[in-house]
Amino acid sequence: MEKSNINKQALLDFLKDGKRFDGRKENEFRELTIEYPVSNKAEGSVRVRLGKTEVIAGIKMSVGEPYPDSQDSGNLMVTAELTPMSNSDYEPGPPSIESIELGRIIDRGVRESKFIDLQKLCIREGELVWNIFIDLYSVNADGNLLDACAIAAISALKVAKIPKMDGDKVLFGEWTDKNVPLTDTMPFVITFHKIGNKLIVDPTYSEEEVSTGRLTIGISVGKEERIHSMQKGKPEPMTVEEVEFCVDEAEKKAKELKTKIDKLLK
Repeated sequence: MEKSNINKQALLDFLKDGKRFDGRKENEFRELTIEYPVSNKAEGSVRVRLGKTEVIAGIKMSVGEPYPDSQDSGNLMVTAELTPMSNSDYEPGPPSIESIELGRIIDRGVRESKFIDLQKLCIREGELVWNIFIDLYSVNADGNLLDACAIAAISALKVAKIPKMDGDKVLFGEWTDKNVPLTDTMPFVITFHKIGNKLIVDPTYSEEEVSTGRLTIGISVGKEERIHSMQKGKPEPMTVEEVEFCVDEAEKKAKELKTKIDKLLK
């Protein structure tokens, strides 16, 4: 019997009793820690550890022209790099499908939640605005990179400072005391993995290996609470009841994470 099948059966046996290999419940996240700053070059940077999963997020800012369809708003770009040192599944070279998907999910969550007040990043309408770049790097990939990277992105944004300017020139390495303009609505992605007939959150790498279905829910909590995205992964479908369960749980988990992040970044 293949190793993955052995692991899956063992996981199923544990999950029947509402347990997991590491002692957590089905709906329980691993321990979260946030370290900042981790770079003296970035406008904001954090190292997030979710159990043994570890990611770094950095915020860089520059000035440029606004997009044609948003002349009075700043620009946002998100990139993700899954480094070979973090997991043997990742290879050097051009961005993989997984890294592109990760970056797009985080970008959509931040953008659709309106967490960044992009209009306040306008310097001169139609001419000059701030660009915000969110760069995400995997350091150790032991499962649930999607949720960990979302936590890292919003945490880095919360601690970032706007650079100083001399006229229209950015003085890189010098910062004002002004934070990136953020709203009271914080975005999260909460990912559920299906193993047998069980749905679990914050899977480890071994749990991800044997899961057959995945649903990532982008949700905002705070002043406004709403679902702004869903991303299905892996081949097994989910029933309407399972999706509704995930939506309800995602709201609870997002609120829990917001409380933890607010405390860790004080």
